[in-house]
Amino acid sequence: MPGAYTGDEAAAYAAKQCRVDVVAAYPITPQTIIVERFSDYVADGEVDTKYLYAESEHSAMSACVGASLAGARVFTATASQGLALMHEVLYLASGLRCPIVMAVVNRALSAPINIHGDHSDMMGSRDCGWIQLYAENAQETYDLIVQAFKIAEEETVQLPVTVNLDGFTVSHATESMKVLSDEDVDKFLPPRKPIFKVDPETPITVGAMALPEYYYEVKRQQEEAIQKSKGVVKMVGDEYGKFTGRRYGFMETFGLEDADAAIMCLGSTCGTVRSVAKDLRAKGKKVGLIKLWTYRPFPTEEFLSTIKDLKALAVMDRAISFGAPYGALCSDVSSALQNTGMDIKVMNMIYGLGGRDTPPSTVREVFDEALRTAKTGRVKERIRFLDVRE
Repeated sequence: MPGAYTGDEAAAYAAKQCRVDVVAAYPITPQTIIVERFSDYVADGEVDTKYLYAESEHSAMSACVGASLAGARVFTATASQGLALMHEVLYLASGLRCPIVMAVVNRALSAPINIHGDHSDMMGSRDCGWIQLYAENAQETYDLIVQAFKIAEEETVQLPVTVNLDGFTVSHATESMKVLSDEDVDKFLPPRKPIFKVDPETPITVGAMALPEYYYEVKRQQEEAIQKSKGVVKMVGDEYGKFTGRRYGFMETFGLEDADAAIMCLGSTCGTVRSVAKDLRAKGKKVGLIKLWTYRPFPTEEFLSTIKDLKALAVMDRAISFGAPYGALCSDVSSALQNTGMDIKVMNMIYGLGGRDTPPSTVREVFDEALRTAKTGRVKERIRFLDVRE
C-alpha cells in the first residue's frame, strides 16, 4: 500500500505492524516522533502494547531487557546522548541474548551541543554486540525494522538489532513509500517464541556472575552467534524480497560491474553518491557505489568479493575515531583487506559531522580523487576531512 511517511513515522508504523508487546522509551530529538506516534497508537487502542515512559534512556533499555527476558517482543528508539546513556545496558541486552529491536536516529554527540545527524552515536557503541543495520531512506527504515524482528528472534541468533536512520535527513523528511498490510506482516513475522523466559512457575537463573572460569566462554559464544547471524540476515533479506519485491542483505552496489573507483558509505549519503555516480557514468567515468545495509556483523567475504576488480576505494566515515589511523568504517575495510593480496588503494574521507551538508559537488571531488588514485596507483592523502574550515 502506498503512503507518505517520514523516517520516524515509518519506524513507528513498522513497530506497530510487528505487534510488539512492550515499548519502553525516553524522548530525545530527533527520535521523539517515533515514540510519540507509538504512544498515539496505544492511546487510541490500535495496539495491544504495554508502553513504559521511562525516566531516562538507561531506565528505558533496562525495562526492555526485563520485558524481553519475560518473553515479550520489545521495541524502543533513541538517539545521540540517549544511546550514550544506554551504553552500559546495551552490553547487558546482547550478553543476555535479548532480541530487542531499537531504532537509532543518528545524531552528533556533545560537546559542543548539536542535534543534527552524524554517526558518532552508533559508532561509539559499535562493539556492543548488537546487529547493526543502516537505512538510506524512510522505505528502508520500514523494511529493515520488519526484518530486524525476524533476524533478532531467529533461534540461532537471539541477539538485539539496531536499525539506524540519519537524523532529520531521514527522520523528518516525508517520502512516498510502500507499506505492507497488517495481514502480510503477520504472515512474514509470526509471534515471538522465546526459547527461555523468566517465569515464576518455572524459575530459571539469568545474569548470574561469571568469573574467569566461565566469562570468556560466554563472550566467545556471543561472537559465534553474531557471526552466524550473517546467514540469517541473508535468508530474511531474500524472503522479504520474495514477499515485497524489495530484496535486502548485506549491501547494495551500483556501477561496480566495470568500475575502477568506488565510494563506500552508510545511510542517506548513499542517495547523493548514487546520483553523482549516475551522472559521471553517463560521461564515461567508471565509478560505483557500495552501500552497506549490514555494518555488524561486518560481511567480510561478501565485501571482498564485491571489490575484487576495483583499483581504488574511497571510504566515507560520518564520525571520527579520535586518535585512530582511520574512521571506524575505513578501519573495518582496511582490516578486511589485510593478507588478501588484493592491491586496492584505500583512502578515508571524514564528512558531514554535526549535520554539515555534503552536496553533490563534494561527492564529485571524492570520485575525482578516487579516479586519480586508480590511474596513478598512489594515494595522495590517507585521510581527508571534507568541507571543513581549517
